Amino acid sequence: MTIRANCKINLGLFVTRKREDGYHELQTVMLPVRGLYDVVDVERMEGEGVRFEGRGIEVDCPADKNLCVRAARLMQERFCVGGVSITLDKRVPFGAGLGGGSSDATAVVVAVNEIYNLGLDKPTLAALAAELGSDTPFFVYNTPQLCEGRGEIMSPADVDLRGLWLAVAKPNNEGVSTKEAYSGIKPKMPAESLTELLKRDIGEWQGSVVNDFEPHIFEAHPTIAELKQSMLDAGAVYAAMSGSGSAVFGLFREQPHLDLGADTFLHVEYIE
Repeated sequence: MTIRANCKINLGLFVTRKREDGYHELQTVMLPVRGLYDVVDVERMEGEGVRFEGRGIEVDCPADKNLCVRAARLMQERFCVGGVSITLDKRVPFGAGLGGGSSDATAVVVAVNEIYNLGLDKPTLAALAAELGSDTPFFVYNTPQLCEGRGEIMSPADVDLRGLWLAVAKPNNEGVSTKEAYSGIKPKMPAESLTELLKRDIGEWQGSVVNDFEPHIFEAHPTIAELKQSMLDAGAVYAAMSGSGSAVFGLFREQPHLDLGADTFLHVEYIE
């Protein structure tokens, strides 16, 4: 079974408080980016093991720590399924705040459910995916979702960006780890909920629909801040960093013409 494991962007990201268990409470709206995806091929295999092969962008961790492998082993432990063979063609950049690894892991959970005929429904698949990471459940539904808690509490978000152009960019040699992102965060309650802010015209989002990670990430990584400014200079009606970085995105009313240089990854798509 082959799945296009698309990534996501975040419209706003409010970090509201740090919990006693060490996690942070947040409020964000996640949207799927359909045209930017990894290709995950999952097949049944004789025996009880997990075979993993990575292609494309070099996978940056040992196979036994890869989220795809962990997802397969989770399904084997819970449902006593047999061997799983995974081939990952990696196209979504690492350390970008785009959820590529989470999407890949969710794709494996969904695929194992199908190839072994487990018959699990979406809420069950989302609960399983949540054991692998905070934003993995989003990719089970893969529609605009308001995400709260540590990201795993979701409800449909009434956000329609059809007819706009989306540009996603990331410095090729610059990433931001989750540890770095959260080490500099200062939780605070927003004056207005993200849901209410997103009801405004998109032309009013800049400066109010904010990503709380931006101030200290931009200070430590000025190249990322420059990318965001490049989006605005090119005519974006809204631009922000996605998740905990280092990718930024811009929303445009017309097809953007961006010249960001060879050292920058760039993806542009029309939102249908």
